[in-house]
Amino acid sequence: MLFLEKVPTFLFFTGKGGVGKTSLACATAIKLADQGKHVLLVSTDPASNVGQVLDMVIGHSITVVDTVPGLFALEIDPQAAAQEYRNRIVDPVRGVLPDAVVKGIEEQLSGACTTEIAAFDEFTALLTSAAMLNDYDHIVFDTAPTGHTIRLLQLPGAWTGFLEEGKGDASCLGPLAGLEKQRSQYKCAVDVLSDATRTRMVLVARAQPSTLQEAARTHEELAAIGFSRQYLIINGILPESETSSDILAAAVWKREQAAMIGMPEILKNLPADCVSLKAFNLVGLPALRALLSDNPDQSVPATASILLPPAPDLASLVDDLADNGRGLIMLMGKGGVGKTTLAAAIAVELATRGYTVHLTTSDPAAHLAETLEGSLENLTISRIDPHAETERYRQYVLASKGKDLDQLSHALLEEDLRSPCTEEIAVFQAFSRLIREAGKKFVVMDTAPTGHTLLLLDATGAYHREIARQVSDSGLHFTTPMMQLQDGTQTKVMIVTLAETTPVLEAANLQADLRRAGIEPWAWVVNNSLAFANPSSPLLRQRATNELKQIDAVATYHARRWAVVPLLAEEPVGVERLQKLIRH
Repeated sequence: MLFLEKVPTFLFFTGKGGVGKTSLACATAIKLADQGKHVLLVSTDPASNVGQVLDMVIGHSITVVDTVPGLFALEIDPQAAAQEYRNRIVDPVRGVLPDAVVKGIEEQLSGACTTEIAAFDEFTALLTSAAMLNDYDHIVFDTAPTGHTIRLLQLPGAWTGFLEEGKGDASCLGPLAGLEKQRSQYKCAVDVLSDATRTRMVLVARAQPSTLQEAARTHEELAAIGFSRQYLIINGILPESETSSDILAAAVWKREQAAMIGMPEILKNLPADCVSLKAFNLVGLPALRALLSDNPDQSVPATASILLPPAPDLASLVDDLADNGRGLIMLMGKGGVGKTTLAAAIAVELATRGYTVHLTTSDPAAHLAETLEGSLENLTISRIDPHAETERYRQYVLASKGKDLDQLSHALLEEDLRSPCTEEIAVFQAFSRLIREAGKKFVVMDTAPTGHTLLLLDATGAYHREIARQVSDSGLHFTTPMMQLQDGTQTKVMIVTLAETTPVLEAANLQADLRRAGIEPWAWVVNNSLAFANPSSPLLRQRATNELKQIDAVATYHARRWAVVPLLAEEPVGVERLQKLIRH
């Protein structure tokens, strides 16, 4: 494997959701530890599943992996990091400042911006700590899906620039006061990230046009912020040997080969490795060691006939969704489970039935227009572009709050608006506009992968708490975006998953997080099911058999209502094929 040659200290795995970053990061960390190295495996994904893949509990502190000598693991928990960050700032002033002032500081530090800064502090500490460099030969990062990771990697430079250009105390006083103290740490992090002798970025993709195009875009964005040396892994490639007697397998293999031949030119010049699809689930040490083994056992045991449970299709869910004639439909879940495709299919079906539909996405890596391949009456599409929304918000604030300010005050406001925190506010406002729009039509929203979506919901909850605090004594009636999300007559959350161990566990965790926020998921969709596609390839039949336990878990334990969508031989792109997902 080329990406494992002369491995530097820091190794990052990134890419579109669902391409296998976590499995490859875990397998790489184990392989390095097996070579006698001291290795720290770190997840920066707010919805980390490293512990699930290793089949052990990890959490927000460095944990010894007892079964692999030399391996340690850490899942950066944004909420735990944020609480520790708040405590560092607030505890010294308790009993010193009036209670009302302390409460105000706590409210100021309750938003998503503080959560991001706190997790980011931990990330940069790992890159710059002398103690860490003494303790570990390698630190392997399993990152969040692309859009979130690009922002994380941009933050050292963004915060350094913000602090260098001004006092850094115009907004988010608590967080920025902490950032000021960390100036040298952020500068050091920038140097580490841009040094190819210390840091290697591995782009992970599947043999699919969308993930390869995303890898190409990521390559360009990373190069622009200093990652000049990158590697490519194309993961989960179906072996040609599985195609001889299976129409589905032959179709999948053919489109994978076409995707690799037609991959963007910019990727063809990168050092690249290919990893074949495995019949087993990538959970536990034996499976992870086999993933990158030099001599993997490719034999697949014979599989008995697959007894499928009765399962509703997506059409039955759309029938129920159509009853209200309007509302917000949010598709949530782990990256790579097919949220974009299913959101497009539901929007197309509702538009075909004559409803006015707005299809949108909060996922920086989603490509709705490419999925639709055309236009349709009654249907409009858009995306929440963080850069565009941030600029819109800046111009609005400057035109309103800034119009009557003197030159110095106007300059301070402009400095304030250069803070990376501004993006969080701008994206939240765009999200709020969509929620209001859903009162008049259907808004179908393809969300970013789980962790990024939960941060957006954190911002929504923080806004709700602030409004409630401000009007608590006034007796005024108010409705916040969070209250609309909690209203099941206005918002329908559909959790999308694959019939595999890790996606189902993550979906169950997402459901628990939503319920803690007072949002009850409306339905689950098991997407791209091999079991319901009835393959004859031995490898695919073994994977199909493995699905049955997870489908039963969804139907029996997790979902109030559910549906299954089988894997199709043809890529579900274009209106006609999207409609086949509804009625198969």
